[in-house]
Amino acid sequence: MFSFNDLQVIDVVARRGSFSAAAEELHKVPSAISYTVRIIEEKLSVTLFERHHRQVSLTPAGQYFVEEARQLLKQMEHIQLQTQRVANGWAENVSVALDTVVRQSRVSTMVRDFYQAFPDVELHLTMEVYNGVWDALADGRADLVIGATAAIPVSGDFDYTDMGNLHWVFVMAPDHPLTERALPLQESELAKYPAICLEDTSRTLPKRTTWLMNNQRRIMVPDWSSAFQCLEAGLGIGVVPEHMAAPKLKRGKLVTRTLPHAPPVSPCCLAWNKASLNPALSWLLEYLGDSEQLHREWMR
Repeated sequence: MFSFNDLQVIDVVARRGSFSAAAEELHKVPSAISYTVRIIEEKLSVTLFERHHRQVSLTPAGQYFVEEARQLLKQMEHIQLQTQRVANGWAENVSVALDTVVRQSRVSTMVRDFYQAFPDVELHLTMEVYNGVWDALADGRADLVIGATAAIPVSGDFDYTDMGNLHWVFVMAPDHPLTERALPLQESELAKYPAICLEDTSRTLPKRTTWLMNNQRRIMVPDWSSAFQCLEAGLGIGVVPEHMAAPKLKRGKLVTRTLPHAPPVSPCCLAWNKASLNPALSWLLEYLGDSEQLHREWMR
Protein backbone atom coordinates (compact mmCIF):
# COMPACT_ATOMS: atom_id res chain seq x y z
CA MET A 1 0.00 0.00 0.00
CA PHE A 2 2.84 2.40 0.83
CA SER A 3 6.34 2.62 -0.56
CA PHE A 4 9.50 3.39 1.38
CA ASN A 5 9.42 6.86 -0.20
CA ASP A 6 5.81 7.43 0.95
CA LEU A 7 6.64 6.56 4.56
CA GLN A 8 9.79 8.67 4.45
CA VAL A 9 7.85 11.71 3.26
CA ILE A 10 5.34 11.38 6.11
CA ASP A 11 8.17 10.97 8.62
CA VAL A 12 10.05 14.06 7.44
CA VAL A 13 6.94 16.26 7.21
CA ALA A 14 5.98 15.28 10.78
CA ARG A 15 9.50 15.97 12.01
CA ARG A 16 10.01 19.29 10.16
CA GLY A 17 6.45 20.59 10.59
CA SER A 18 5.96 21.94 7.05
CA PHE A 19 5.86 20.82 3.43
CA SER A 20 8.51 23.32 2.38
CA ALA A 21 10.99 22.24 5.05
CA ALA A 22 10.41 18.58 4.18
CA ALA A 23 10.91 19.37 0.50
CA GLU A 24 14.22 21.06 1.27
CA GLU A 25 15.48 18.03 3.22
CA LEU A 26 14.32 15.52 0.61
CA HIS A 27 15.50 17.66 -2.33
CA LYS A 28 12.01 17.91 -3.83
CA VAL A 29 9.60 20.73 -4.58
CA PRO A 30 6.90 21.49 -1.97
CA SER A 31 4.12 20.61 -4.40
CA ALA A 32 5.51 17.05 -4.75
CA ILE A 33 5.52 16.64 -0.98
CA SER A 34 2.00 17.99 -0.66
CA TYR A 35 0.80 15.68 -3.44
CA THR A 36 2.36 12.58 -1.82
CA VAL A 37 0.73 13.38 1.53
CA ARG A 38 -2.66 13.93 -0.10
CA ILE A 39 -2.49 10.60 -1.99
CA ILE A 40 -1.63 8.74 1.23
CA GLU A 41 -4.51 10.43 3.08
CA GLU A 42 -6.86 9.42 0.27
CA LYS A 43 -5.69 5.79 0.49
CA LEU A 44 -6.29 5.83 4.23
CA SER A 45 -9.48 7.89 4.05
CA VAL A 46 -8.21 9.95 6.99
CA THR A 47 -6.51 13.28 7.52
CA LEU A 48 -2.96 12.94 8.79
CA PHE A 49 -2.03 16.63 8.98
CA GLU A 50 -3.88 19.78 9.95
CA ARG A 51 -2.89 22.47 7.43
CA HIS A 52 -2.04 25.89 8.84
CA HIS A 53 -0.75 29.00 7.08
CA ARG A 54 2.86 27.87 6.68
CA GLN A 55 3.00 24.84 8.89
CA VAL A 56 1.26 21.52 9.47
CA SER A 57 0.57 19.53 12.64
CA LEU A 58 -0.36 15.90 13.14
CA THR A 59 -3.88 14.77 13.86
CA PRO A 60 -4.33 11.96 16.40
CA ALA A 61 -4.61 9.53 13.49
CA GLY A 62 -1.52 11.10 11.95
CA GLN A 63 0.44 10.67 15.19
CA TYR A 64 -0.39 6.97 15.23
CA PHE A 65 0.46 6.55 11.57
CA VAL A 66 3.84 8.28 11.96
CA GLU A 67 4.84 6.06 14.91
CA GLU A 68 3.99 2.92 12.93
CA ALA A 69 5.62 4.27 9.76
CA ARG A 70 8.89 4.87 11.60
CA GLN A 71 8.91 1.29 12.83
CA LEU A 72 8.32 0.06 9.28
CA LEU A 73 11.14 2.25 7.97
CA LYS A 74 13.53 0.72 10.50
CA GLN A 75 12.44 -2.80 9.56
CA MET A 76 12.82 -2.10 5.85
CA GLU A 77 16.31 -0.70 6.36
CA HIS A 78 17.21 -3.72 8.52
CA ILE A 79 15.97 -6.14 5.84
CA GLN A 80 18.00 -4.36 3.20
CA LEU A 81 21.15 -4.36 5.33
CA GLN A 82 20.85 -8.01 6.37
CA THR A 83 20.12 -9.12 2.80
CA GLN A 84 23.25 -7.37 1.60
CA ARG A 85 25.25 -8.96 4.41
CA VAL A 86 24.01 -12.44 3.55
CA ALA A 87 24.90 -11.84 -0.10
CA ASN A 88 28.40 -10.83 1.00
CA GLY A 89 28.83 -13.82 3.32
CA TRP A 90 27.96 -12.09 6.59
CA ALA A 91 25.92 -13.67 9.36
CA GLU A 92 23.71 -12.32 12.12
CA ASN A 93 25.55 -14.39 14.73
CA VAL A 94 28.49 -16.68 15.33
CA SER A 95 28.16 -19.55 17.80
CA VAL A 96 31.20 -20.64 19.79
CA ALA A 97 31.31 -23.63 22.15
CA LEU A 98 34.12 -23.70 24.71
CA ASP A 99 35.28 -26.74 26.61
CA THR A 100 35.47 -26.04 30.33
CA VAL A 101 39.21 -26.81 30.29
CA VAL A 102 40.07 -23.47 28.65
CA ARG A 103 41.12 -20.37 30.59
CA GLN A 104 37.95 -18.53 31.57
CA SER A 105 39.75 -15.18 31.85
CA ARG A 106 40.52 -15.28 28.12
CA VAL A 107 36.84 -15.41 27.16
CA SER A 108 35.93 -11.84 28.17
CA THR A 109 38.87 -10.43 26.21
CA MET A 110 37.80 -12.33 23.09
CA VAL A 111 34.23 -11.07 23.43
CA ARG A 112 35.38 -7.46 23.83
CA ASP A 113 37.67 -7.62 20.79
CA PHE A 114 35.02 -9.37 18.68
CA TYR A 115 32.40 -6.69 19.29
CA GLN A 116 34.88 -3.95 18.51
CA ALA A 117 35.43 -5.58 15.11
CA PHE A 118 31.80 -6.64 14.51
CA PRO A 119 29.41 -4.44 16.52
CA ASP A 120 26.35 -5.71 14.60
CA VAL A 121 27.05 -9.45 14.78
CA GLU A 122 25.95 -11.40 17.85
CA LEU A 123 28.43 -13.76 19.51
CA HIS A 124 26.73 -16.76 21.12
CA LEU A 125 28.86 -18.60 23.69
CA THR A 126 28.19 -21.93 25.38
CA MET A 127 30.29 -23.99 27.79
CA GLU A 128 30.50 -27.72 27.11
CA VAL A 129 32.22 -30.71 28.73
CA TYR A 130 34.24 -33.42 26.92
CA ASN A 131 32.30 -34.73 23.89
CA GLY A 132 29.76 -31.96 24.37
CA VAL A 133 31.85 -29.62 22.21
CA TRP A 134 32.02 -32.13 19.36
CA ASP A 135 28.30 -32.79 19.70
CA ALA A 136 27.58 -29.04 19.44
CA LEU A 137 29.73 -28.78 16.30
CA ALA A 138 28.23 -31.85 14.61
CA ASP A 139 24.67 -30.81 15.50
CA GLY A 140 25.11 -27.27 14.14
CA ARG A 141 24.73 -25.61 17.55
CA ALA A 142 28.27 -24.24 17.23
CA ASP A 143 30.23 -22.85 14.29
CA LEU A 144 33.49 -23.00 16.21
CA VAL A 145 34.71 -24.95 19.24
CA ILE A 146 37.67 -24.05 21.45
CA GLY A 147 39.49 -26.59 23.60
CA ALA A 148 38.02 -29.78 22.17
CA THR A 149 39.83 -32.76 23.68
CA ALA A 150 40.54 -36.33 22.52
CA ALA A 151 40.20 -37.61 18.95
CA ILE A 152 37.60 -36.12 16.63
CA PRO A 153 34.56 -38.41 17.12
CA VAL A 154 32.48 -36.94 14.27
CA SER A 155 32.70 -36.79 10.50
CA GLY A 156 31.77 -33.82 8.36
CA ASP A 157 33.08 -30.73 6.65
CA PHE A 158 35.22 -29.67 9.62
CA ASP A 159 38.74 -28.33 9.96
CA TYR A 160 40.91 -27.88 13.02
CA THR A 161 44.05 -26.33 14.50
CA ASP A 162 46.12 -28.12 17.11
CA MET A 163 46.13 -26.47 20.55
CA GLY A 164 48.78 -28.71 22.09
CA ASN A 165 48.39 -31.34 24.80
CA LEU A 166 46.30 -31.10 27.93
CA HIS A 167 47.99 -32.75 30.93
CA TRP A 168 46.07 -34.12 33.89
CA VAL A 169 47.06 -34.40 37.55
CA PHE A 170 45.59 -36.46 40.37
CA VAL A 171 44.70 -34.30 43.41
CA MET A 172 43.02 -34.30 46.80
CA ALA A 173 42.73 -32.09 49.88
CA PRO A 174 45.85 -31.87 52.13
CA ASP A 175 43.99 -33.56 55.00
CA HIS A 176 42.44 -36.33 52.92
CA PRO A 177 43.00 -39.84 54.39
CA LEU A 178 44.80 -40.96 51.21
CA THR A 179 47.66 -38.53 51.90
CA GLU A 180 48.74 -40.81 54.77
CA ARG A 181 48.80 -43.95 52.64
CA ALA A 182 52.06 -45.41 51.41
CA LEU A 183 52.96 -44.89 47.77
CA PRO A 184 52.17 -46.06 45.22
CA LEU A 185 48.44 -45.91 45.92
CA GLN A 186 46.51 -49.05 45.10
CA GLU A 187 43.32 -49.08 43.04
CA SER A 188 41.45 -50.81 45.88
CA GLU A 189 42.33 -47.89 48.18
CA LEU A 190 41.36 -45.26 45.60
CA ALA A 191 37.98 -46.85 44.94
CA LYS A 192 36.94 -46.32 48.59
CA TYR A 193 36.58 -42.57 48.05
CA PRO A 194 34.21 -40.74 45.69
CA ALA A 195 35.62 -39.46 42.41
CA ILE A 196 34.79 -35.85 41.53
CA CYS A 197 33.60 -36.01 37.91
CA LEU A 198 32.20 -33.59 35.37
CA GLU A 199 29.08 -34.62 33.49
CA ASP A 200 29.73 -34.88 29.75
CA THR A 201 27.28 -32.48 28.05
CA SER A 202 27.01 -34.48 24.82
CA ARG A 203 23.43 -35.08 23.69
CA THR A 204 23.99 -37.77 21.07
CA LEU A 205 27.67 -38.77 21.08
CA PRO A 206 28.92 -41.25 23.71
CA LYS A 207 29.73 -39.57 27.01
CA ARG A 208 33.28 -39.60 28.42
CA THR A 209 34.71 -39.60 31.94
CA THR A 210 38.30 -38.53 32.54
CA TRP A 211 39.10 -40.89 35.42
CA LEU A 212 37.16 -43.44 37.45
CA MET A 213 38.04 -46.67 39.24
CA ASN A 214 35.87 -49.79 38.96
CA ASN A 215 32.98 -49.73 41.45
CA GLN A 216 33.88 -46.21 42.57
CA ARG A 217 31.16 -43.76 43.56
CA ARG A 218 30.98 -40.46 41.72
CA ILE A 219 30.13 -36.90 42.70
CA MET A 220 28.90 -35.31 39.49
CA VAL A 221 29.50 -31.56 39.11
CA PRO A 222 28.77 -29.15 36.22
CA ASP A 223 32.17 -27.44 35.87
CA TRP A 224 35.75 -27.35 37.12
CA SER A 225 35.04 -24.55 39.57
CA SER A 226 32.56 -26.81 41.38
CA ALA A 227 34.99 -29.72 41.11
CA PHE A 228 37.78 -27.79 42.83
CA GLN A 229 35.43 -26.67 45.60
CA CYS A 230 34.53 -30.29 46.32
CA LEU A 231 38.17 -31.38 46.18
CA GLU A 232 39.34 -28.63 48.53
CA ALA A 233 36.55 -29.55 50.95
CA GLY A 234 37.84 -33.12 51.04
CA LEU A 235 34.64 -34.57 49.60
CA GLY A 236 36.43 -36.71 47.06
CA ILE A 237 39.44 -37.24 44.83
CA GLY A 238 39.94 -36.70 41.14
CA VAL A 239 41.98 -36.01 38.04
CA VAL A 240 41.93 -32.38 36.91
CA PRO A 241 43.61 -30.20 34.24
CA GLU A 242 47.19 -29.52 35.32
CA HIS A 243 47.13 -25.83 34.38
CA MET A 244 44.05 -25.27 36.55
CA ALA A 245 45.43 -27.20 39.51
CA ALA A 246 48.88 -25.56 39.51
CA PRO A 247 47.94 -22.41 41.52
CA LYS A 248 46.05 -24.46 44.12
CA LEU A 249 48.94 -26.92 44.47
CA LYS A 250 51.34 -24.02 44.90
CA ARG A 251 49.21 -22.46 47.66
CA GLY A 252 48.79 -25.82 49.41
CA LYS A 253 45.02 -26.00 48.95
CA LEU A 254 45.46 -29.31 47.13
CA VAL A 255 48.15 -31.99 47.01
CA THR A 256 49.00 -34.47 44.30
CA ARG A 257 49.88 -38.15 44.43
CA THR A 258 51.09 -40.67 41.86
CA LEU A 259 48.49 -43.03 40.42
CA PRO A 260 49.14 -46.67 39.56
CA HIS A 261 48.44 -45.73 35.95
CA ALA A 262 49.02 -42.13 34.91
CA PRO A 263 46.05 -40.52 33.08
CA PRO A 264 46.79 -40.21 29.35
CA VAL A 265 47.63 -36.85 27.85
CA SER A 266 44.72 -35.32 25.91
CA PRO A 267 45.37 -33.74 22.52
CA CYS A 268 43.44 -30.47 22.33
CA CYS A 269 42.27 -28.50 19.32
CA LEU A 270 40.28 -25.65 17.83
CA ALA A 271 37.70 -26.93 15.32
CA TRP A 272 35.16 -25.28 13.04
CA ASN A 273 32.54 -26.00 10.42
CA LYS A 274 33.93 -24.98 7.03
CA ALA A 275 30.40 -24.61 5.66
CA SER A 276 29.76 -21.84 8.23
CA LEU A 277 32.70 -19.66 7.15
CA ASN A 278 31.82 -15.97 6.95
CA PRO A 279 33.81 -12.77 7.62
CA ALA A 280 33.12 -12.85 11.38
CA LEU A 281 34.13 -16.51 11.77
CA SER A 282 37.20 -15.97 9.56
CA TRP A 283 38.18 -13.02 11.75
CA LEU A 284 37.88 -15.19 14.87
CA LEU A 285 40.11 -17.88 13.36
CA GLU A 286 42.79 -15.33 12.51
CA TYR A 287 42.40 -13.63 15.90
CA LEU A 288 42.80 -16.88 17.85
CA GLY A 289 46.08 -17.52 16.05
CA ASP A 290 48.27 -20.56 15.47
CA SER A 291 48.87 -23.61 17.65
CA GLU A 292 51.49 -21.94 19.82
CA GLN A 293 49.30 -18.88 20.53
CA LEU A 294 46.26 -21.04 21.21
CA HIS A 295 48.13 -23.18 23.72
CA ARG A 296 49.73 -20.17 25.43
CA GLU A 297 46.54 -18.12 25.77
CA TRP A 298 43.94 -20.80 26.42
CA MET A 299 45.66 -23.83 27.95
CA ARG A 300 48.08 -22.34 30.51
